[in-house]
Amino acid sequence: QVQLVESGGGLVQAGDSLRLSCTASGRTRGGPATGWFRQAPGKERDFVAAINWSGTNTHYADSVKGRFTISRDNAKSTVYLQMNSLKSEDTAVYYCGIEESGWSRFINLRSRYEYWGQGTQVTVSS
Repeated sequence: QVQLVESGGGLVQAGDSLRLSCTASGRTRGGPATGWFRQAPGKERDFVAAINWSGTNTHYADSVKGRFTISRDNAKSTVYLQMNSLKSEDTAVYYCGIEESGWSRFINLRSRYEYWGQGTQVTVSS
């Protein structure tokens, strides 16, 4: 079983930056990929970014390309999401997930992820 804990959310102004963390504990199969998704009120949980186990592959939603950066520190079992130039439309609950099968062209699909954290709220005021 894998447990994920997100942290780093908060209330910021448009143009500010935040760094989210996702720390994992427990056992996983092989070298899993980790993704960040977000869910705004009344909307679906949408893909934001993903990274493979070694950190050599990343993938971003078009809406965050050039502003968000995903990275990982396997020694700390932590994946980060650096969010710069935040906009009001980035307001959402941000969740991290584990995809135990690793990297694939379907890494942006929510259904691929087996484990989720409880989420951390990000609110961007304009």
